[in-house]
Amino acid sequence: MRDLSRRQFVLTSLTILTLPRAARGARRSSLRFGMLTDSHYADYASRGNRHYRESLAKMRECVDSMQEQGVEFLIELGDFNDGAAKPPVEDALRFLARIEAEFARFDGPRYHVLGNHNMDALSKPQVLSQIRNTGIDPERSFYCLDHAGLRCIVLDANFRADGVAYEQGNFQWTDANIPAAQLEWLAQQLDASPHPVIVFIHQLLDGEGNIFVNNAAEVRQLLEASGKTLAVFQGHHHSGSHRQLNGIHYYTLRAMVEGSGAENSSYAVVDVQPDQIVVEGYRRAVDQTMPRVETDR
Repeated sequence: MRDLSRRQFVLTSLTILTLPRAARGARRSSLRFGMLTDSHYADYASRGNRHYRESLAKMRECVDSMQEQGVEFLIELGDFNDGAAKPPVEDALRFLARIEAEFARFDGPRYHVLGNHNMDALSKPQVLSQIRNTGIDPERSFYCLDHAGLRCIVLDANFRADGVAYEQGNFQWTDANIPAAQLEWLAQQLDASPHPVIVFIHQLLDGEGNIFVNNAAEVRQLLEASGKTLAVFQGHHHSGSHRQLNGIHYYTLRAMVEGSGAENSSYAVVDVQPDQIVVEGYRRAVDQTMPRVETDR
């Protein structure tokens, strides 16, 4: 590999990554989808280990791989674009449009979760006007959809403790909350679902502290009480993690933006099987097998 040019290395690596692993396809799947998070795309210089401009090429590789895999849909878990440098609104909109164009190359349903950095320089309506969630009302920042006998619920924790929505930097990133109206909506979606449930969110639900939703315990109580929730997929915490709490798996995907070069990207295929969920990590993303936990609820 050391004798290959950088371009040859990337192309060769992509070919290898899109080949099935030995374990893939071994069990019947209910649903198979692609997932990425924290691309933080913006057209400005790298800061620390965040290489903002490189996320365009990383997204291109991810989408090409997902096309080859034939996944049912592709979802990103927030911080799709970045406004931390406080660019003018017209620049922030241009950055968002550029990364959305790469994401939109995926030839299938695609979905977004809002993250805090999406609203550093933009309002939620501005962000939602530039992205597309297939078959979803373009004004909705939290929503649900049913795929292959599963209910997928997307949450939006980008609200301050006083209930005000994040907009153009009017927030502290540590103050993330699911408001009462959204909690009521979530309870309704869980109660009405005829299917097992998977939840997608940007900020974390499986603990307490700066990286977690402030009222995460209240959200977890609803998810657990339903007896239907299989897993929660999260972004935000760039190093990733996995834990199981009261029968629900919480998988945090590593960030796409961290590290220079294609080898430092991160994305995954999630294979929902009758008795387990298998996360197949690409590049720096971590593989994880999550057995379904039977409960008395």
